[in-house]
Amino acid sequence: MKKYFIIDFDSTFTNVEALDLLGEISLSNSSDKAQRLEQIKQITDNGMDGGMSFRESLVKRLKLLEAKKQHLDQLVTRLKERISISFHRNEEFFRKHADHIYILSNGFKEFIVPIVTEYGVKPDHVYANTFEFDDQDNIIGFDQNNILSRNNGKAKQIERLRLDGEVSVIGDGYTDYEIKEAGLASKFYAFTENVSRDKVLEKADHVAPSLDEVLYLNKMNTAISYPKNRIKVLLLENIHPLAEKILKEEGYQLEVHSGSMDEQELIEKIKKVSIIGIRSKTQITEKVIDSAQRLLAVGAFCIGTNQIDLQACLRKGVAVFNAPFSNTRSVVELAIAEIIMLLRKIPERTKEMHQGKWHKSAQASYEIRGKKLGIIGYGNIGSQLSVLAENLGMEVYYYDLVEKLAMGNVKQCQTMDELLGLADVVTLHVDGRGSNRSFFGKEHFRKMKPGAAFINLSRGFIVDIESLRDALSSGHLVGAAVDVFPQEPKNNQEEFISELRGMPNTILTPHIGGSTQEAQENIGHFVPNQIIQYINTGSTSNSVNFPQVLLPMLKNAHRLMHIHHNVPGILARMNLVFAKHQINIVGQYLKTNETIGYVITDIDKEYDAQMIEELKRIDHTIRFRVLY
Repeated sequence: MKKYFIIDFDSTFTNVEALDLLGEISLSNSSDKAQRLEQIKQITDNGMDGGMSFRESLVKRLKLLEAKKQHLDQLVTRLKERISISFHRNEEFFRKHADHIYILSNGFKEFIVPIVTEYGVKPDHVYANTFEFDDQDNIIGFDQNNILSRNNGKAKQIERLRLDGEVSVIGDGYTDYEIKEAGLASKFYAFTENVSRDKVLEKADHVAPSLDEVLYLNKMNTAISYPKNRIKVLLLENIHPLAEKILKEEGYQLEVHSGSMDEQELIEKIKKVSIIGIRSKTQITEKVIDSAQRLLAVGAFCIGTNQIDLQACLRKGVAVFNAPFSNTRSVVELAIAEIIMLLRKIPERTKEMHQGKWHKSAQASYEIRGKKLGIIGYGNIGSQLSVLAENLGMEVYYYDLVEKLAMGNVKQCQTMDELLGLADVVTLHVDGRGSNRSFFGKEHFRKMKPGAAFINLSRGFIVDIESLRDALSSGHLVGAAVDVFPQEPKNNQEEFISELRGMPNTILTPHIGGSTQEAQENIGHFVPNQIIQYINTGSTSNSVNFPQVLLPMLKNAHRLMHIHHNVPGILARMNLVFAKHQINIVGQYLKTNETIGYVITDIDKEYDAQMIEELKRIDHTIRFRVLY
């Protein structure tokens, strides 16, 4: 049976009501512009909800607009920039099925035809109203003989078309539902990508958050293989709102929680989740991963990933992404501030002032210029810290297990003991790998210079807190600054417990090294875009557990992703399947690590469901996905 699609224009094909936008143009110089635009919007909404007859709505809006023919060219230009995202993404659908697609609108042909024909819609498949103009090209009304200017006009127009097949209506207004109500369509899809109207949703056969959803239900997918509105995203721990915005705009279904979740809560919550975003408190354990039935990716909105079982994710075919650079500057600035504060004994002076004590003295208070800074861990943060510290006049040394390019005049120490023996300030910037647990303890503090200061902005579990407390109590260390702790509260309501509370000249901060607006915004932008790129193209660039593959999006091709255990012969078996189905491979990419093999295959022709099933049944397959 033939399938026909009747599609609305305003707030469906475009993400705006065209007459509202026309008002922005025609009333640009009017003193009461804001008031009129609000009236137009209210009338539009009232008409779309069915609270006012369409003709009454149209007459009132045109009177308020005071528009001219010359405004229509500007309107078309601006409407071309306001095509609904999922419509733009599925341009191929309109061209491929042009014979069976109709635009049916209570709007006007003068601005609709120039827009939709660029997507392959036939001009004679556009049914809409037409304007009437006076001698000065003012818009003074509309053709009242046009059936679409009347109440229930859409249903009457469809009746005249006498379409022989299954008719589906896609729209956001009550007038779109009236076609189904009249028995002239088998399905009414309430389109909610741009606007959602409760009265319309009540009447819908199916709510369509995007055109992808309609095409998926009708097995007519073109741009993507799975509707993004069906991909559920769970965000925890107050992730920056920018991340929510980016993921919503991509079309994903979001659930947001301000706090972290314990293992049991997460096991229940993650079952139907495809993407989870966390910060440092939420633990993604093997049990959590095993309970995740649909999980594709984990986003760590921070630098560290020690809270995630990376091997469990790898075995399950779940890619993990973090933000290795996004909060570097924020952590470095805090380290610089704390070096200055510790050498000037600011914590003690501040405490005394709050107690009413005026202790003005230069004793044991030093500039940082000329002092020796010892950086343990010369990665992104350690190296940038060395540059800023050197610019402030410090003499900088570093120690790292891996040979690194030294920035500026920084000097490399061959052993950690060498660094500890010469540094006036020792700062830790090592990663969270398991082997770094209890990395810095009693012997290390003992080897530090008497009167040196200690800073830890990296991981809580790498330092023996009891030994640090003893070094401070004995006076061996002049002070310390600690931002991370072995045990941290789950939320802001839980009490912070630590042996370092009350220690002199000690700065304690609640894991805020990367907690600046700039850093969180950077992370909120970086991590979602890495995940989106992975979901859309298969690129694993910057994944912390997958083999690294950077891929472009291709046109006129299909892309297939195959994740398997790293055993010999998988690629050969895949290619046998392609050969059996006479599939020509446009491009193929294979990367492996010690656990998995990751294959991306681009093919240039249609495939059948049998081929997909055969690829899924290859031994040692972990996950197979059609990307587009």
